[in-house]
Amino acid sequence: MIILGISGPFEHDPSAAILVDGKIVAACEEERFIRKKHAIWELPINSIHYCLEAAKAKPADINVIAYPWSPLAYKRGKWAYFWNVLGYRTSLAYKTIKKETQRCKSQKNRARVMLERSGIDPLKVKIEHVEHHLAHAASAYNLSGFKDAAVMTIDGAGEFVSTMFAEGVGGNIRKIKEIYYPDSLGLFYSIITEYLGFEMNDGEYKVMGMAPYGEAAKADFSKIIKFDEYGYKMNQRYVYIKNNEKYIPSKSFSRRMVKDWGPPREGDDLKAPYTHIAAGAQKILEDVTLKLLNTYLRDILERNDGRLCFAGGCALNVSLNRKILEQPYVKEFFVQPAAGDAGTALGAAVYVAHKSGDAIQKMDHVYLGPEYSAKEIEEALKTNNLKYENSREIEKVAASLLTRGEAVGWFQDRMEFGPRALGNRSILGNPSIQGVSDRINAIIKYREKWRPFCPSVLEGFENEIFENYHESEFMTMSFLVKNPWKKRIQEVVHVDGTARPQIVKKEKNAKFHNLISSFYENTGIPLLLNTSMNRRGEPMVCSPQDAINMFVDSGLKYLVMGDFLASKQ
Repeated sequence: MIILGISGPFEHDPSAAILVDGKIVAACEEERFIRKKHAIWELPINSIHYCLEAAKAKPADINVIAYPWSPLAYKRGKWAYFWNVLGYRTSLAYKTIKKETQRCKSQKNRARVMLERSGIDPLKVKIEHVEHHLAHAASAYNLSGFKDAAVMTIDGAGEFVSTMFAEGVGGNIRKIKEIYYPDSLGLFYSIITEYLGFEMNDGEYKVMGMAPYGEAAKADFSKIIKFDEYGYKMNQRYVYIKNNEKYIPSKSFSRRMVKDWGPPREGDDLKAPYTHIAAGAQKILEDVTLKLLNTYLRDILERNDGRLCFAGGCALNVSLNRKILEQPYVKEFFVQPAAGDAGTALGAAVYVAHKSGDAIQKMDHVYLGPEYSAKEIEEALKTNNLKYENSREIEKVAASLLTRGEAVGWFQDRMEFGPRALGNRSILGNPSIQGVSDRINAIIKYREKWRPFCPSVLEGFENEIFENYHESEFMTMSFLVKNPWKKRIQEVVHVDGTARPQIVKKEKNAKFHNLISSFYENTGIPLLLNTSMNRRGEPMVCSPQDAINMFVDSGLKYLVMGDFLASKQ
C-alpha cells in the first residue's frame, strides 16, 4: 500500500513523506528545496514530487493521502477554545471564532490547490484526515518499535489542542488528556523566544541554549502561568492578546511583559535579566511537563516497563528530555527526530498505514531525503570552477584536516529528515582544539558565539563519556559529560557541562563511522564536533549546489562531497 503524508499548507515546516507497505521510503521538508527556512505559508510541491520519485510511483499509484489536519477535530477544538476564553476575553473569543471558521474553509481550498499543483487529482484519490496531535503521537509511538508505551505530545497548538497524553497499545493510540489553546506550553515558550530577540517557531532552541547562563530563581513568571499536577493556565493578558495590547504590532508579546521585565532583548550578547528569563522559562517548561507526566502517564509507565514516546515541537528541547529521563519510572524513551510540524506528514501516513493493516517498521535512521550521484557532484564542482581532487580514501584525507584543526564540510548520500544534521549534511570540527567552535560560529555559520555544538560519537564510547547514558542516535537528548572528558572535548561541552550526542553506528552510516574512526586513530578522541551545513537564517543544504554556495560565501576552507574534496587553498 502506498500512502503519501503531506503537512501544511497553513503551517510552518510543510513536508511530505511516503510509506510503501509500512516502510518509510522518503521524507523531506519543503524548506530544503526552496531555500526558505521553515517555508511558512508555502505548499510542499517539491517535497511531494521528491517522495513520489523516491518511491518510483506516479500520482495514480497513491492509495491514500494522509493529511495531519482534521476538520472535525478543528471544530471540536474551536468550541472548546471558545468556552475556555469566553469568560475572560469575550470580544476576542467571538472574533477568533469568526476568523478561524474562515481559516478552516481556506485550509480546505489550499489543500485542494496543493494536490492539483502536484499533479494529483483530489477527486480521484482517497484522502484521510488525521488529528494534528494524533499525527505527532503516531510519528513517535508507531515508529518507536515499542509494542506498548505512554505517549506525550506538546507544541504550540494543532486544531486548538496544545498538549496530549495518551497510551499506545498494540499500535493503537488511546487519548487520556488534552489541554486546549490558549493554554499552551509551546506558545508560552515561543512568546518568551520572541521577547528574547529570536524568531518564534525558529529560535526556541536558542532560548534553551541561553538558559544555563542564567538563574531561574531571578525570573518571576507568577503573573504569566499557574499550574498544578492536573494542568496549567496562561494569563491571557500576557500570552494571548489583542493587537492593541501588543508591545508593537509585529510582535506577539504584550506591553505588560515589557512593563514587568523591561524592554525586549536586542543584539547577540548574553546579559541579565534576559539570561534569567531564559532560565526561568526553561524551568517552567520542565516543571509543568514533569508534573503532568507524573499525573497522567506514571501509572502507564509503571505498567509497561517505563516506555515513553514524545513528539511535538517541545520534544526538540533536549534539556527537558534530560529531566524526563531522570524520572525513575521512565526506562526507555523514544523522541521522534522530526518532532516538529514537519514530522506530522510522516505521522499521519504512519497512522493511516497502521489503521489500514500495514505492519509499521521501526524508524532506525533519518536519511530519507534526496541523494546525488558522483557525476552530479562533479558536474557542480566543474560548473562553479572549483579546485577539487578525487580520493578513494576520502575519510582519511578529511580526518587529517580535522586533526590539525580545520573545519570540513561533509556532504554524503541521502539528506537527513528533521532539523539535525547527522553526518550527511554536516560541518565538522576537532572537539579538542580550543577556538574551533568560535571560528565556526564567527566565519562559517555567522551565529551567536555562545551557541553550543554537538558531538557525533563512535558507538561503544557512549558510557565512557556520558553520565547515565540512554540510547541517543538522533541528537534528541542531552547528558552530563563525565569529568575526565570535559576538558578533552571542550568544544562540544555546554556551559552547564552537558552535550547532545549522536551515537554513530557503522551499520547506519558506514562512511561517517569510518571518518570518525580515522580521526580516533589520529587523536585518541572517538568523536567529532558536528553542526548542520547552513548559515544563520538558512535551511540545511540539500543539493551539491547548495553546499557549494555556502562553501564559496563563507569562511569554510574545505568541502567534501562524496569522494571529492574541494579546497580554497
